[in-house]
Amino acid sequence: MQSSIANIMLLVVFIAMIYFMMIRPQRKKDKEDREMRAALQVGDEVVTIGGVVGKITKISEKTVVIETGTSKNKIEFLKTAISSVTRSDAARDAAKKDSPKAEPEEEKKPDRDKKVTPKKLTKKSDAPEETAETE
Repeated sequence: MQSSIANIMLLVVFIAMIYFMMIRPQRKKDKEDREMRAALQVGDEVVTIGGVVGKITKISEKTVVIETGTSKNKIEFLKTAISSVTRSDAARDAAKKDSPKAEPEEEKKPDRDKKVTPKKLTKKSDAPEETAETE
């Protein structure tokens, strides 16, 4: 009697673990993807699941038209083919206006004028080895 109750409890715990480790995170990710695709706007830069990067020029119920490359090629994709959205130009401009204008820090470049010679490794012996230096 107790072993059958223990088996049932073990099965319930196992199913709960599968739900919380696999099913729930996948549903959360699917919901985020649906929200991202619903919020698409003309002018957003997007990346498709095939790796095509472009700017949205037209949006319909199930498809988007993306303008890619310098020759402004237009390609129509399903909304489900959009994998990620980068910020739109207007959002970038607004972010630049809101952020304080900090002066860019100067990059520290190594001083290449000095001649750097590596230290000589010597064995711990009575007589140090002689090394020839080349210049």
